[in-house]
Amino acid sequence: MIPSAGDQQKNYQAIADDVVIGEGTRLSRFINLYGCTIGDDSMIGPFVEIQRGASVGSKCKVSSHVFICEGVSIGDRCFIGHGVMFTNDKTPRATNAEGEPQTADDWTVIPTFVEDDVSIGSGATLLPGITIGRGAMVGAGATVTRDVAPFTLVVGTPAREAGPVPDSDALGGSP
Repeated sequence: MIPSAGDQQKNYQAIADDVVIGEGTRLSRFINLYGCTIGDDSMIGPFVEIQRGASVGSKCKVSSHVFICEGVSIGDRCFIGHGVMFTNDKTPRATNAEGEPQTADDWTVIPTFVEDDVSIGSGATLLPGITIGRGAMVGAGATVTRDVAPFTLVVGTPAREAGPVPDSDALGGSP
């Protein structure tokens, strides 16, 4: 259920009419949502932007100051730490080949997939065109430039495999 315009203003929320929000999902103040889908029983923290065409699954926690851009798909039961940034363009430029300011026609969204039960640590950056496998963990501050295998821990800049996720058995899987 999308809050009424009055509730949005009172809570400083910018939620477009085309947003789909699942049952039991909690929204903090100071959020910007448009054209996205959020599953049931998720929690969206303050100062979060989720763009058109992005999706967040059910029972997820998206912490404060997270940017989820167009083309990002996040599975169920995922944790997204504070200040995580997703990107969708491998070669961003301010102008096109003719020297004019870029428009939506000048670039193609490159999708990113975060499978179920993933944890992404605070301050991580995820480059476009990657898949984070089920149950994987991304360490705080990591820059993820390529796919992460299921139930694998990655850390660093660029992110490198540091071993299996310590509690992967609790998720019903193993590396």
